[in-house]
Amino acid sequence: MDTKRNPIMSASGVEKEYPVPKAEPLKVLKNINLDIHAGEIVAIVGESGAGKSTLLHILGGLDRPSRGDVTIDDHTLSDLDDFQLANLRNQSIGFVFQFHHLLPEFNALENVAMPGLIQRKSRKDSFDRAKSLLVEVGLTQRMTHKPRELSGGEQQRVAFARALMNEPLIVLADEPSGNLDLKNSQSLHQMMWRLVRETKITFVVVTHNRELADRADHIIELVDGYIQNS
Repeated sequence: MDTKRNPIMSASGVEKEYPVPKAEPLKVLKNINLDIHAGEIVAIVGESGAGKSTLLHILGGLDRPSRGDVTIDDHTLSDLDDFQLANLRNQSIGFVFQFHHLLPEFNALENVAMPGLIQRKSRKDSFDRAKSLLVEVGLTQRMTHKPRELSGGEQQRVAFARALMNEPLIVLADEPSGNLDLKNSQSLHQMMWRLVRETKITFVVVTHNRELADRADHIIELVDGYIQNS
């Protein structure tokens, strides 16, 4: 199949604005059109306030555009109700955020297994895969540790493993190393790139790190809410 003719994610005429009291609406995204293909690594770059995180959240169905459509694997998100959208996110999209959002009462293994359990996979299958993923991200000895017992870099590795749990079509990452020091940031980047290349998963990352962006297959630059080049 020619993936260049069959994007797994598309945005068409996407715009996002927010109301401002007694003023014109604040337009954050303006006429965004893009295609993302299977197996690509895509970096979204731009200055602070350019709309990068807003775009990522809309692509992942965490927010709805003011105008335009997003399509994921032939599902148009505007056609889905909140329950259907939540199911699509659980089955097809993995998320990694700047703040890891791990559940503090559960250990690393339980946090990674959670998306599988939510999808009603068997407990054994969910935990077997979670163990395998934690080995892949270098946390073999940290599986029973709770988030407060892990370093920032280790927490983000758990979050990345969790994003891969349900074998999603695409992983969306929003500044995944934004709160890490240089050493941990570089280590996280190397681990993510290795796993993404090995699994041939589609990966979209918002980043201020130009070195990280330059390793991507495709760079989307946002300037004042518009795609400057792609």
